[in-house]
Amino acid sequence: MDQTMHAKDAIYGSLATAYMTIDGTRYKMMQFTEFDSNLETKSTEVPILGRTNKGHKPAGAKGKWSAKAHYNQSIMRKVALKYQDSGYMPYFDVQVSNEDPTSSVGRQTIILRDCLCDDFNLAKFAAGDNILSEDLSGTFERFEMPEEFSLLAGMI
Repeated sequence: MDQTMHAKDAIYGSLATAYMTIDGTRYKMMQFTEFDSNLETKSTEVPILGRTNKGHKPAGAKGKWSAKAHYNQSIMRKVALKYQDSGYMPYFDVQVSNEDPTSSVGRQTIILRDCLCDDFNLAKFAAGDNILSEDLSGTFERFEMPEEFSLLAGMI
């Protein structure tokens, strides 16, 4: 019988940590409730003589990130204010680590370098018993992976 993944090796997302470093100050972003980043690759079609199907060749990539956070910090609004008042928008880094002590895969850390924010929530409210949250999104220039998950038993 083929070996399968143990349920304990699924990563519990609430144990992640996230940090932003802006202008030399490192912030623990405990307000984040969701975070996602991806590298969208671009490819170009390559016509090939003697074939009916075209080939494809990598031709660039774009880094994107998004987050949902509790609306209880002013860090990103201060970035927006600095940009409005001076024309200077600081690039920043985002570091996300996933580690679940019950899993055998260990810890993975991804650092997004040279991030920018696409748009900024300034002020908001919602009458009633709602907890305020905000959506953040942007781009990054490159990423690093100083720590990676171990392979699960049976993957090789």
